[in-house]
Amino acid sequence: MPSRRQLTGLFAGMGALHFIKPEPFDGIIPPQLPGSPRTYTYASGVAELATAGLLALPRTRRLGGLATSLLSLAVWPGNIYMAYQYRDKTPLKKAIAYGRLPLQLPLIRSGWDIYQGKKK
Repeated sequence: MPSRRQLTGLFAGMGALHFIKPEPFDGIIPPQLPGSPRTYTYASGVAELATAGLLALPRTRRLGGLATSLLSLAVWPGNIYMAYQYRDKTPLKKAIAYGRLPLQLPLIRSGWDIYQGKKK
């Protein structure tokens, strides 16, 4: 399970990437969602940066844990859509896309443990 510090770094890094290189994130936004994929990319980037900030501060850490769990659940459809998109790609690309799916579970669990005060 990722530690709080690892989660903070992961969410801060990924949140920043949404703004530095948004195109890959745009490509995994399910087309069924209304509006521009870029809007979702930027919104999820803001949410990831905010989550990292909440996790980093002792006063807001538990709220950051809850945000970690909820955000990890919210972006799961994008990961599922990416796996669907990669179904005809090379074995390596498929492995990466499919491998992301179960990796959401430890993020959700670690966030929940922080929220419940089981993890500092």
